[in-house]
Amino acid sequence: MVQGVGERIMKFTPTSIPDVILIEPEVFEDTRGFFMETFQAERFRENGIDANFVQDSQSSSYHGFLRGLHYQIKQPQGKLVRVIGGSIFDVCVDLRLYSPSFGEWVGVELSSNNKKQLWIPPGFAHGFYVFSKSAEVIYKETDYYAPQWERVLLWNDPNVGVQWPITSLFISNKDACGSTLKEAHIFNNLYWRTS
Repeated sequence: MVQGVGERIMKFTPTSIPDVILIEPEVFEDTRGFFMETFQAERFRENGIDANFVQDSQSSSYHGFLRGLHYQIKQPQGKLVRVIGGSIFDVCVDLRLYSPSFGEWVGVELSSNNKKQLWIPPGFAHGFYVFSKSAEVIYKETDYYAPQWERVLLWNDPNVGVQWPITSLFISNKDACGSTLKEAHIFNNLYWRTS
């Protein structure tokens, strides 16, 4: 955690997969509303996130929709994810074959109320489930979107065992037909291979 002048500016907390980091900003509120710092390169570097972001993306989804689990087998993207409207259950799965947490997952609630962010490094599949009536999600990404390299890990693969808090489910055909962990293209030192 990096300290500002006499106050906390951001809190960086490693998750059960230490490379995946939950970030909580300091929120300053008054009669006008609020202000918070969502990204500052030096602060992030001091907390182990030395990322060069090249693209920002935004998605909007309705209640019950599940997006994912997506990744790019070439041009892998690190993602800084936050929600600016509504709430989601955000999930990432470690697809780095060399990692001690290969095949493990992390899931956290991100919302416009809690204002938390999740740093997901390259080499992970990512997706989310929408709790609220709708949700707007924004991402800072470390590489460009490359649809020719996009892959989908099956959202309910029993070999991974993500515990989704689902009440109703809507999912695209593409996401419903994702590959299992045993079948998926995975990362070997961030160079891909087929399993």
